[in-house]
Amino acid sequence: MRKSLMRMTLRQLRVFRAVCDNHSYSRAAEQMALTQPAVSLQIRQLEELLGQPLFEYSGKKLYLTEAAEALRRTSEDIFGRLESLDMQLSTLQGSLQGRLKLAVESSAMYFAPHLFASFRQLHPEVSLQLVVVNHAQAIHRLNANRDDLLLISQVPTDMDLEFLPFLDNAIVAVAPADHPLCSRAALTLQDLTAWPLLIREPGSGTRRATERYCDQKRAHFDQTMELGSMEAQREAVLAGLGLALLPRHAVLRELKIGALRELPVEELPLMRSWCLVHPRGKYLSPVAQTFFAFARTERQRINALERRFSAGEQ
Repeated sequence: MRKSLMRMTLRQLRVFRAVCDNHSYSRAAEQMALTQPAVSLQIRQLEELLGQPLFEYSGKKLYLTEAAEALRRTSEDIFGRLESLDMQLSTLQGSLQGRLKLAVESSAMYFAPHLFASFRQLHPEVSLQLVVVNHAQAIHRLNANRDDLLLISQVPTDMDLEFLPFLDNAIVAVAPADHPLCSRAALTLQDLTAWPLLIREPGSGTRRATERYCDQKRAHFDQTMELGSMEAQREAVLAGLGLALLPRHAVLRELKIGALRELPVEELPLMRSWCLVHPRGKYLSPVAQTFFAFARTERQRINALERRFSAGEQ
């Protein structure tokens, strides 16, 4: 190993990470409570140690070089190990402490906080950093090693991953309560195609799953409207703009009060599984290890939680 790398300091890496996160020297300086020349000096010293530039400008935008991308991945591992050390020291003192960094697909955003709350009943000194993303963003974060664990519904088959399916995710067809289809006792997917379908953005896992399923069933919607979030989909259905195929968990409250109706489509629900995922061989912090084990071993507890959640008793 190059001897120069041993001279890097944690402070330099913290400043470097701030520049990466903000794509700006000035915003990094504000975040770190430093002057901009002080930030520039730290980055310049790092570049001298590495022997390569870390950032480059194109127009007015700051971009990471390949060396910076490699250093960012390494710095995330270093700080992750230090955080893990802190957790292990706390564990040696008799309690599990630390933070779980969890990224969840939007289809799981409603249930995930309740899942963590159940986990926290067993480990009250653990905190949560939760990020909600679509499927494409989840894969990007997985490649960048940004999180301890991911909660997703479609596990990529082209990556070496450890994954744990632990809960069903039912996708159903919903309509406003006064929609003509709500008076029908039985429907097929084909019956829905005469109406506009409200869909998510291209990176959405729910959109990908439902499009494939509709293609398999030869149910082709001529009228679609694209919306950028599950909440926008739900509100658009409430506004009468069309029908939607949504995770049942995402519309439980609206179904319960009668604002939306689940349509009796014989090919639905489309059942998917929520899975906890991390790269195979990834070092998991004690908190992440314990949460993964919780999802694997506490099935009865999680199923009871899901029943309460679905019944609106959360």
